[in-house]
Amino acid sequence: MRGENAALGAAGLAGFLVLGEVIPRLGLVKQEYFPPVSRIAEALGTEVGDSAFWTALGDTLTGWALGLVIAVVAGIVVGVLLSVVPYLREATASTIEFLRPIPSVALIPLAVLLYGTELQSVLLLVVYAAFWQILLQVLYGVRDVDPVAEETARSYGLGTWARVRHVMWPSALPYVMTGVRLAAAVALILAITAELVIGAPGLGARIAVAQTSQAVPEMYALVVVTGLLGLLINIGARTVERRALAWHQSVRGEVTV
Repeated sequence: MRGENAALGAAGLAGFLVLGEVIPRLGLVKQEYFPPVSRIAEALGTEVGDSAFWTALGDTLTGWALGLVIAVVAGIVVGVLLSVVPYLREATASTIEFLRPIPSVALIPLAVLLYGTELQSVLLLVVYAAFWQILLQVLYGVRDVDPVAEETARSYGLGTWARVRHVMWPSALPYVMTGVRLAAAVALILAITAELVIGAPGLGARIAVAQTSQAVPEMYALVVVTGLLGLLINIGARTVERRALAWHQSVRGEVTV
């Protein structure tokens, strides 16, 4: 079944690449705006051979990784604290509901005022966007804790942190891993967006330079790189999720199928 799905996916990708090559050459779209795939591939090869490209890629991955780690740690810590201290959860409920819908891109002017085009600007946007993915999943996971298991732990005299470790955390972990996977994708989007709009060093800034200099094939090549980067991050996040939840019924059922 997996082999068949892989074959269908490869066939779909091949068809997409053929269309991307044929449509511009037939004149259905102007090659100045959408060059054939072969020209994009040639530009991609040139980019890969440029040391500045690898520096930009490193800058993007640095902002993405640091922001994601900060968001994951902060989201888990805050989520657990809000879950074990009911009064704290009630006191912050309105604040969370107010802050959560604010788009991260709306904070770009604030980031520029505070940090200019430095890495901190990227981190501010990445952490703000990814933090909510983790926090909400932690809160949802805690709500899913079996009340019978919670009461049993209390009856055996387990303290607050013992219950967090042995009861709450195993129940919330599947939700946390889902939040990490979503946050990883969101963090990449915001890292690229910050570089593109603010001009912070990275692939986004390189895309902006290619656009303004009318280097269209190079621009598309860099866009392809960001897409491949997102794909690799998603695959990596799913792999980590499966390993972390190897004991969970959902993953065991997936492996069996």
